[in-house]
Amino acid sequence: MNLFEQKFKDSLKSNVSLLDRIMHYIIKRKGKQMRPMFVFLSAKLFGKFEENTYRAASMIELLHTATLVHDDVIDEANFRRGFFSINALWKNKIAVLVGDFLLSRGLLLAVKHEEFELLKIMSTAVQDMSEGELLQIEKARKLDITETIYFDIIRQKTATLIAACCASGANSVGQNKEIIEKMRLFGEKAGIAFQIKDDLFDYTQSPLIGKPTGIDIREQKMTLPLIYTLNTVDKKLQNYIINIIKNHHKNDTKVAEVIALVKENGGLEYAEEAMHNYHNDAIEILNQFEDNQARKSLTLLLDYVVNRKK
Repeated sequence: MNLFEQKFKDSLKSNVSLLDRIMHYIIKRKGKQMRPMFVFLSAKLFGKFEENTYRAASMIELLHTATLVHDDVIDEANFRRGFFSINALWKNKIAVLVGDFLLSRGLLLAVKHEEFELLKIMSTAVQDMSEGELLQIEKARKLDITETIYFDIIRQKTATLIAACCASGANSVGQNKEIIEKMRLFGEKAGIAFQIKDDLFDYTQSPLIGKPTGIDIREQKMTLPLIYTLNTVDKKLQNYIINIIKNHHKNDTKVAEVIALVKENGGLEYAEEAMHNYHNDAIEILNQFEDNQARKSLTLLLDYVVNRKK
């Protein structure tokens, strides 16, 4: 990871001083870097790292960072990982251009080294993520989301990038199409479990404020605990909940009421069970491969996905 960090920093260098300053700021506020870890461990599952494994990890991190910068503009968010967001410090216009720069840097990394299979994996991920985000926006307007559509959204929005990590890791060490597809599917299952865990945080206590955040409800996002509750309660209560989400989603008391109704009607237990099912499916795929240190580490990373506290 230390060597990767240096290579990632090198991939961000620019002759434009403003851009270079922003890149330094991005490096300083790096997150868990879970996605590069998925790339490295998926490669090491089949032997040693190659130089193009580092390129795949850098490309993933460039792409992921680009999406975060653009997401903050879309969500009008002023903070990211406890730091000011790029749009908060440099305004939307510069933030959008920074996101474009990061995305193009990632794609050029593959083109420069003629790694066209990696380019295909990454470009598919970008397409899926964009479609998933737009599908979520469309459904938030109508609030007509079903469980099937919910899984389509999170598969595209979140899981597709972790799937790309695992597929590109296997691809970087010369694995065949069948193995790459298995690793892609493993990453997809892990990514869906990761997103369901994120959805559950909305209903659990925030250490800072001592109460559930309800951010998804405020943003009119239909997540699995809420969808299950709406499908379980009677028509009158269903209409009441939908009315709150449509017209009173900024009201703290009303949001707290929806959180309480989701808890009372088993929404959290249902979502937790679904999360563990996806976690188990991912483990099942992983167990088809040789038992080595990388497989053990991937299992630990999967356990972290479903047991993390933030």
